[in-house]
Amino acid sequence: MKQKFLMGNEAIGLGAVHAGVDLVCGYPGTPSTEILETVAKINDTLQHKIFVEWSVNEKTAVEVAAGACLAGRRALVTMKQVGLNVAADPLLSLAYVGIKGGMVLAVADDPGPISSQTEQDTRTFASFCKIPVFDPSSPEEAYELVREAFRFSEEYGTPVLLRPTTRICHGCASVKVEDFADVERPQEGFVKDTAKWVIFPKTSYLNHARIERRNAELEGILSKRPYNRIVSVGQGAPIAVAAGGISYEYVREAAELLRAEPGNGEISFEILKITTPFPFPADLAREFLEKHPKILTVEELDPVIERALVYLCGKYHIDSEVRGKITGDLPSAGENTVSEILKALRQFAGLPAKPEASEASALLPELPVRPPVLCAGCPHRGSFYAVKKAVKELGRSAVYSGDIGCYTLGNARPLDMVDTCLCMGAGVTMAQGLQIAEPGVLHFAFIGDSTFFASGIPGVINALYNRTDLILIILDNATTAMTGHQPHPGTGVTMMGEVSEKISIEKLLRAAGVERVITADPLRIREAADAVKEVCAGTGVRAVIFRSPCIAKIRPAAPAEIRQDLCIKCKRCITEIGCPAITAEPGRIQVDSTLCTGCGLCTGVCPVGAIETGGDAE
Repeated sequence: MKQKFLMGNEAIGLGAVHAGVDLVCGYPGTPSTEILETVAKINDTLQHKIFVEWSVNEKTAVEVAAGACLAGRRALVTMKQVGLNVAADPLLSLAYVGIKGGMVLAVADDPGPISSQTEQDTRTFASFCKIPVFDPSSPEEAYELVREAFRFSEEYGTPVLLRPTTRICHGCASVKVEDFADVERPQEGFVKDTAKWVIFPKTSYLNHARIERRNAELEGILSKRPYNRIVSVGQGAPIAVAAGGISYEYVREAAELLRAEPGNGEISFEILKITTPFPFPADLAREFLEKHPKILTVEELDPVIERALVYLCGKYHIDSEVRGKITGDLPSAGENTVSEILKALRQFAGLPAKPEASEASALLPELPVRPPVLCAGCPHRGSFYAVKKAVKELGRSAVYSGDIGCYTLGNARPLDMVDTCLCMGAGVTMAQGLQIAEPGVLHFAFIGDSTFFASGIPGVINALYNRTDLILIILDNATTAMTGHQPHPGTGVTMMGEVSEKISIEKLLRAAGVERVITADPLRIREAADAVKEVCAGTGVRAVIFRSPCIAKIRPAAPAEIRQDLCIKCKRCITEIGCPAITAEPGRIQVDSTLCTGCGLCTGVCPVGAIETGGDAE
């Protein structure tokens, strides 16, 4: 054993490697992305023994992993919580069919949310799918649980969910890790058995009954596992708390803070730690309920533990009051914090409230508002501005359907070019519904290159098949930028370090039946705007591909300079494109050379040619 300082995602990836994982696939999404990337880095030292891939989407990843598991291989699938929606179709069926090799889905939840559309709870999804879920409370436990999840998966022939939340994924800790031993497991390979591997209604009926029996048995089995346990803090009559995930650690910290306050040294706590919220460790929880007349549940997102405890009280006629989110003792949305839990514990214990802010914190200045913006030099800024300029010159009305990615930030002023955003790929299809409702308006659908491959293609085919009047704007910056610049099918690079053929977006569109496809550089404003005006003159599905690499993938050019002798202080360079590298100072407009990438977009906006650039980016 040795100690390593690891991010939670690194601990999960390393734990999978130490569990003998054979295949790792997934789709990038914050906060899960670094799990797969960690395995890929380790894989470089293992002569690429593990097959690692970024799949085109989460559904594809689960299906690839399922194939490997049916042949007896161990597979890890990574995604964020909204990706589980995309993966639901194969996962629900796979829960019925079962697996042979261990299969773990690391699905990172995002309370807050910090970088997601929803606050959905994977623990609830586990109950819906009828498969086990492990909820780690720290990076150290995440390392242990991913290995346990593989063992558990093979023992019970089921996919298993691992549910780290953002603070587990991105938190760091000193983790005890085992020395890696490359042990070859016997591989039987795929054995044909249509009665088992081919899903039919009768098979599903029989498997459903089997799954219900298994999960009922697991309630007792999981009650005896050490990761579900009752923890005591202090001596004496305890305050009873049930918690899981990162909230368990918050409760431990809040309990110690409360006990450290003057006069509270005799206060003690008994904490029911729930690591497997489904199947619920019912026997252990029942024992806890019967000891305590009043229990506070602390958890993030859905009241999963709270509902389970209330159910047990009703089932076994236990006279215990369970409080938590449902009763309003804790917020029903957002992340938990230690201070919030401390306040709830104080109220639950009947202790006097304390002022929320200390004198010291009251003296601190307010933090400046820093809304997210497109990076200086981001080609998406040019793409949005070109479309906006073209539509204005045509004197037309337009609706702009957006999508998930960096370019969602095109909604911010002064661009104000994203009217809708729902989920990945929805920009293309929502624009179709809007066009049916308002046929006299121009309808644009913005989508990034990675999102196009992940979920945009079916929408384009749907628009072609149903003869929709739609302008598709594909923002091709040659990477999956928002989640950390991962490769995708259009980049020609795989996570195994192999060079593959780049999938051409133009050829895909033309093969599907899009007759008018124009490729333009969004940083050349006039050329880009003219391309948009050209497709606006047509009908049916037509497309403009704005191609320019993400500024993080290239070497910037010399920063722009503003000639103060020519500048008329009109501020159009600020009010038209909103580049964060250009600011208005008293008596002058200036460029921040530490931010400017020399993209040249501002030179096409200045009406008097006062902005000069030093050359092209490489």
